[in-house]
Amino acid sequence: MTEGAYAIDALLLEERRYPPPADFAGQSNAQPSIYERDFDEFWEAEARERITWFDPFTKLYEWELPYARWYLGGKLNVCFNCVDRHVEAGIGDKIAYHWEGEPEGERRTITFADLQREVVRFANALKELGVGKGTPVGIYMGMIPELPVSMLACARLGAPHTVVFGGFSADSLSDRLNDMECEVLITQDAGWRKGTEVPLKRNSDEALDRAPGVRTSVVWRRAGSDVGMKEGRDVWAHEVVEGQSDDPDSCPCEPMDSEDLLYLLYTSGTTAKPKGIVHTTGGYLVGVSTTHHYIFDVKPDSVYWCAADIGWVTGHSYIVYGPLANATTGVLYEGVPDYPDRDRWWAIVERYKVDILYTAPTAIRAHMKWGPEHAERHDLSSLRLLGSVGEPINPEAWVWYREHIGGGRCPIVDTWWQTETGMILITPLPGITTTKPGSATLPFPGVDAAVVNDRGEEVPPGGGGYLVLRRPWPAMLRGIYKDHDRFVETYWSRFPGMYLAGDGARVDEDGDFWLMGRVDDVMNVSGHRISTIEVESALVDHPQVAEAAVCGRKDETTGQAIVAFVSLKDGEEGSPEMMTELREHVATKIGKIARPANIVFTPELPKTRSGKIMRRLLKDVSENRALGDTTTLADPTVVEEIKDRAVTEASQEA
Repeated sequence: MTEGAYAIDALLLEERRYPPPADFAGQSNAQPSIYERDFDEFWEAEARERITWFDPFTKLYEWELPYARWYLGGKLNVCFNCVDRHVEAGIGDKIAYHWEGEPEGERRTITFADLQREVVRFANALKELGVGKGTPVGIYMGMIPELPVSMLACARLGAPHTVVFGGFSADSLSDRLNDMECEVLITQDAGWRKGTEVPLKRNSDEALDRAPGVRTSVVWRRAGSDVGMKEGRDVWAHEVVEGQSDDPDSCPCEPMDSEDLLYLLYTSGTTAKPKGIVHTTGGYLVGVSTTHHYIFDVKPDSVYWCAADIGWVTGHSYIVYGPLANATTGVLYEGVPDYPDRDRWWAIVERYKVDILYTAPTAIRAHMKWGPEHAERHDLSSLRLLGSVGEPINPEAWVWYREHIGGGRCPIVDTWWQTETGMILITPLPGITTTKPGSATLPFPGVDAAVVNDRGEEVPPGGGGYLVLRRPWPAMLRGIYKDHDRFVETYWSRFPGMYLAGDGARVDEDGDFWLMGRVDDVMNVSGHRISTIEVESALVDHPQVAEAAVCGRKDETTGQAIVAFVSLKDGEEGSPEMMTELREHVATKIGKIARPANIVFTPELPKTRSGKIMRRLLKDVSENRALGDTTTLADPTVVEEIKDRAVTEASQEA
């Protein structure tokens, strides 16, 4: 990637700046001095303030490339920090979660005392089933309260877990269970998704046929579906929990070393098996609780909603472990944003007086497509801070989010981080940072991020390159499970002494970072390196475009040609005239070299159940290859329709 790789439209991105509100309450949490604190002093002070240690740590960290160890000598328990200590402090009556099932009217309110009782009872049940310190446990569930209960029960016992997203296939589940050598699986009979039952138990049974190391499957009842139970292996959770003590002394929290394994989370690869990302106990909990506190300006009475799925790292760090460690009231929602109506999210915000909302750009763009009238039907005045996560946000979506959801008054924290980083690394701080649509702005205090060229040299302002990290941070991955060589090759081999994030970025004249997506998503068109995100941003800037996804296809003349998949607003159909108009719009915004060679108009883009656009499938379509795995798609028929449209338009072109 060369300097000047990203010709971002100056008018769209640079000239819209939003200074922090003078009266924003965030100033009490995020004083400017946070940037001036010494690295060692900062992370030592945060660890002592945010975490209760059974035994204090004696050394802050050790850094022996490529591995770091944090809070050496410290003993703690994640469940104790997330639940028990809050009850002991007298705030057991505080609400831990407002939960809504997808079917209308299904609601539960769970206090920290309720959560403690449920966790203790389930942990006692797991103990009777042979789960103890070091027992690897798989979890395959939907967004119900029993999912964080299961995670916390494992943490209480010192049993490392791997949560597998409920939208993954049986093959994906068995691969992960086998790699971690799980002995127990926790699942549920079925879940709800867009009014349809998701057969989690049936998928689990299929996976367990290929995971012989799993001796016990514990099944929570959710949908009341008839499911087969294999004698000697399957047990109902409600039956093994019945009669168990909820006295915390009956199941004390296991003291864990700071570097003991807390969980594995697997990242998907397109050509290799998923990577088991290792996250340990002390540094991870310090990192997620500290970033959650400062970045979201959490108050004692906040109602915080991270609208992700717990099956992803965002859910681990910013639905379960970070918020609960900070005694924050959260919202859990089981279903999709548009079921049964497109105002479902906004009804939830109004009902619980949510003041902090954290979601993905794909969800924001979906709401843009549906129109602001759905949000306008609800009182969203409780909102005071908005967040974005998962991928770079298009500037147009950033502005829409701020104006139509935030009422023009809410700061937006556009965050960059990864499964591997465990915690947010680049982000604005509310009440301090001047924000710009589309920029994640500055590294979090203590984070040493840079953009380098092919030779590992830091590029000057405006230059594009590879995003790297040059100093350890507490929540960083401790390796790839059972694969040291792959860990080194993937993250540490390209630039000695630097962690390669795999994302392209640039730094502007103000020192603000602009994330441009995966390096693999940079197209080479006639020797010009063009970011897919850049072209997508230009397309979404057009008033008729609701969503866009871009990929490169092989081209004998130019190396790669740009193919765009576009959904228009109000359900409009595309036309040759609209294709010409959009191509010229991109040429005006970026330059003629970035004009898409072809545009495929489609009512929907293929998305996972967590809302991410599956760009690799669009690349399969653009290069006329057999489609890869579609089991994680919310609607697998969408990509087939896109394929049909692409073939039709290609034949018309010919």
